[in-house]
Amino acid sequence: MKTQYDILVAGEINPDIILSGDVEPIFGQVEKLVDSASLTVGSSSAIFACGAARLGLKVGFIGRCADDMFGQFVLREMQKAGVDTQPAVIVPGGSTGLSVILARGNDRAILTYPGLIPTLKAGDISDDLLMQSRHLHVASYFLQTELQQGLNHLFERARGRGLTTSLDTNYDPSETWHGVAELLALTNVFLPNEVEIRSLTRTETVEQAVSSLDRQVETLVVKRGAQGAMGARGGELAKVNALPVKVRDTVGAGDSFDAGFMYGYLNEWSLERSLRLAVVCGGLSTQAAGGTAGQPTLAEALPWMNGLGESKANS
Repeated sequence: MKTQYDILVAGEINPDIILSGDVEPIFGQVEKLVDSASLTVGSSSAIFACGAARLGLKVGFIGRCADDMFGQFVLREMQKAGVDTQPAVIVPGGSTGLSVILARGNDRAILTYPGLIPTLKAGDISDDLLMQSRHLHVASYFLQTELQQGLNHLFERARGRGLTTSLDTNYDPSETWHGVAELLALTNVFLPNEVEIRSLTRTETVEQAVSSLDRQVETLVVKRGAQGAMGARGGELAKVNALPVKVRDTVGAGDSFDAGFMYGYLNEWSLERSLRLAVVCGGLSTQAAGGTAGQPTLAEALPWMNGLGESKANS
């Protein structure tokens, strides 16, 4: 069967309502004014998919949403970005998830209504769909509770059909971090941030965390925000500084970072080179509000890579 997708994303579908301002909500019917408000593509999975498509990868997306205004909005925006949403499952009578984000400087507070986010199942992803793909990416592991139950088997099925796999768990609201360790043996690329990997390994430093996991997964990549990123693969360790940009909004920066790294990975770039593109994609995404507005094309990203000392990329 002909491969249709470079990356198949199995993930959550929800928009973000982003409120920006130097305020903090107070109960007791206290009204506060914000500086701006916007409705944007939300969910780590959808933001990642848009970023990967903008870089030039062929991306398919499967998730569950309702035929309501929020579901229609996210599917439409992903399609505009070049993501094929035909595999997505529309649930009659369901309710699409929603996140409300209060962004303040480099920090943000998030309230999420799950809706249909937890309901995607491994069984929704057919062998036929896998056979049309080169790679399978999963994000928001802890929010996709139905998918969790069959994810090990799904990754086994994917790898048995020649796909590589990647995982970005995002933060665990329960802070138990159960189930991830067993999945890493089936994961080619693991993409946590610094807080997540230290929480998962119960270590004090990111260096200790990387040391404890680098033999459990083929490629380990850690997002470190203002400190850049580091990666480990086959005994090699690489570090890249953060991109020096003025940050407007950090929503989705980690997902744009993931998209950049996976572009390099799927094009067989070196670890450091892939990290550089990831840092550029994550950094540039922070210069616009929302998770997708600032995502670069490959042509837009390359000059920044050159500025970081990288030679011209071979796409």
